[in-house]
Amino acid sequence: MNDDPNLRGGIDYPKLKTMTKRKMRNTGLVSNGLLLIIAVVSVAATRQTANTGQRAVSDTTLQQLYFDTTFLTVSGVSETDSLTIPTISMNKQAKEYVKSFLVANSRILKEIREKRSGSLTVIDAVFAKYNLPLEMKYLAVVESELKLTALSRVGARGAWQLMPETARLFSLKVSAKYDERIHLYKSTVAVAKYLNYLYKMFGDWTLVIAAYNSGPGKVFEAIKKSGSRNFWKLQDFLPAETRGHVKKFIGTHYYFEGKGSATTLTKQETVAYRKVMTDFVAKQNALLKEKQDNENTDTLSENEEIIVRATHTADIKNNEK
Repeated sequence: MNDDPNLRGGIDYPKLKTMTKRKMRNTGLVSNGLLLIIAVVSVAATRQTANTGQRAVSDTTLQQLYFDTTFLTVSGVSETDSLTIPTISMNKQAKEYVKSFLVANSRILKEIREKRSGSLTVIDAVFAKYNLPLEMKYLAVVESELKLTALSRVGARGAWQLMPETARLFSLKVSAKYDERIHLYKSTVAVAKYLNYLYKMFGDWTLVIAAYNSGPGKVFEAIKKSGSRNFWKLQDFLPAETRGHVKKFIGTHYYFEGKGSATTLTKQETVAYRKVMTDFVAKQNALLKEKQDNENTDTLSENEEIIVRATHTADIKNNEK
């Protein structure tokens, strides 16, 4: 417990103690200078830490879990809980590709992590503002290795490798003298708008990544030819570069995060995982509530016993006078 009075929610503890003593004297619980203090059970507030997602629990308060069905994340999780949470599985069709990709690219990915983390922080801030999964930032790693001046043979430029037409469509200035595609913040704002636009169109992050590479038209063609909106079923109808692009993203994501997220799942996989997690969280919260109810019952019993003992002591003191 922190002894700093500034961290006690504004309560003046000495004054509270004096008021409590005066009140108890008036009700006859103070006898012959003996203050009989009845135990007060304090339920401490649970604090959620932004970076680790762990919860700090004291006394009988238990933080229930909350599942974000959009980003597929869980809050209110302790280290113990995290060991039992169902994980997002990598699609078996991606595993071999990702394994080979990580072996071949671990050196450059390590360099990006060590030397260009500042760029990822800028992207995080923009994507959070536009309510995008932060993991979509790894698309810039795949596109350009986060090189602001990168220029492709077909004219795509900047960290996000935007074509001039797409950049202008999302309010970037592109001319021979001035090109905002090489400005990280401004280009990321444009990309955030573009990604939201694509997600409204497809409702599936793997298809969004495919469309970002080849254009929405190619993806719609693949959907029509395959008769499916599942990336793993329509991928053979996409350009080879686009198929590889999605898998490179998944591999890069796993390198940086060590796990999957909503951005590495198809819509069908997302629906299945959402159901598993909803059931898991409901079950865990029911167990937590049962545990808290039991602890509260035990605490009340202890307090009743303390009150009985205190009253008995007061009676003895009064009888001795």
